[in-house]
Amino acid sequence: MAGYGSWLLFSTVCALSLFGADAEIKFSIPVGRFFTYELMRETFQNDFEPLSKLYAGRWYDDPMIFKCNKQHFPDLPEWLRFTQRHPYDNGFLYGTPTSPGKCIIEIYAINKRSYETVRHILVIQIFAEKLLPYQAEFFIKLREIEKVLPSSVQEDIKQDLQNLWESKTLEMVNMTNALDRGGRVPLPLAGHFEGVYVKVGSKQQFSKCLRKVLTPEHQRLCTAGTKVKVPGGCNFCRDPSNCITWCKTELFDLTREQPAPPPPTMGSGILEDGGDFDPPESPPSRDYFPDYIVTVIVPLILAIILCLLLAYIMFGRREGVAKRNAKTDQIQLYHQHTIHDNTDELRNMAGNRSASPPLSTLPMFNSRTGERFPPLQSDSPTIPLIMAQQDPYSDTLPRK
Repeated sequence: MAGYGSWLLFSTVCALSLFGADAEIKFSIPVGRFFTYELMRETFQNDFEPLSKLYAGRWYDDPMIFKCNKQHFPDLPEWLRFTQRHPYDNGFLYGTPTSPGKCIIEIYAINKRSYETVRHILVIQIFAEKLLPYQAEFFIKLREIEKVLPSSVQEDIKQDLQNLWESKTLEMVNMTNALDRGGRVPLPLAGHFEGVYVKVGSKQQFSKCLRKVLTPEHQRLCTAGTKVKVPGGCNFCRDPSNCITWCKTELFDLTREQPAPPPPTMGSGILEDGGDFDPPESPPSRDYFPDYIVTVIVPLILAIILCLLLAYIMFGRREGVAKRNAKTDQIQLYHQHTIHDNTDELRNMAGNRSASPPLSTLPMFNSRTGERFPPLQSDSPTIPLIMAQQDPYSDTLPRK
């Protein structure tokens, strides 16, 4: 029985790793129709913790981030976009294909708790279909793109637009974030939204309310910047968040053939005779010596003057040691010389711990002979603190 349980556990692990590693989802959509695919975090959570959920009874709600790209390419196709506002929110792939073909999208889910990665494959088969002849684009001011991509919200918006269009055959053509159309980032306050452009299409012509957008009076009010009210009997938004901005409503009638550009006029291929070639005259000669003086000679002269001034300051005004000593009092020189000798003695003792105590610590001494003298009992400022009978500067000391 234990061997059967182990075999069952091994089979479960192999099946989950085989079918959950590269799950493949397939969609088939026509050209010119809006495509939305919601990346559910719960689906990927089951891939991250399958055994813990089945056998240990655990349930995780981990933050996840999604990375999407076209297979063998670094980014998504030009018609497909991805959005995810927060790691605890679901992601959305959305867009409107413009040409038939096959797109293979790789979806990577990264678990921010365990840093595990799960890979899914999304195969989108796009087939050709005639575009809807009548299309209209509306701007919903009180919405954000993540809030209108769920299918339930799209259905609510489409029902309001069906009442406005007076048609039950509306199809979503595109949804675009207002920031992608040059809108400004709103303030992070309650009641401020990014705005969403919603484009729908139908085989039925525009209703009377929609045709009011094309009237000259409506366009004049919108151009003047005045606040345009909802035309009478045309307010069909049950939810205030789904109300449209009338001045940003555009209608597209694809049944009207656009005039083809005029073909280019074909000539003979031979240039017309314009006469003999008259080359321009040579430019007048110019004297560049003043420019040479301004750009070369003047800076050179200034550099020489600065060098001479610096040389005079550094060398011409230096006193010299002999001249400075001649101007200094001898007793001051003697004290300065004693300080230097004491400093050298302390530095020499720093490398030898067994040296005798420095002479500078004695009560009274001669720095050159080491002979001690009794302190003088005098408070006269003219008598130095240190007296030396055999010092070379002793002749300058005052005598009794």
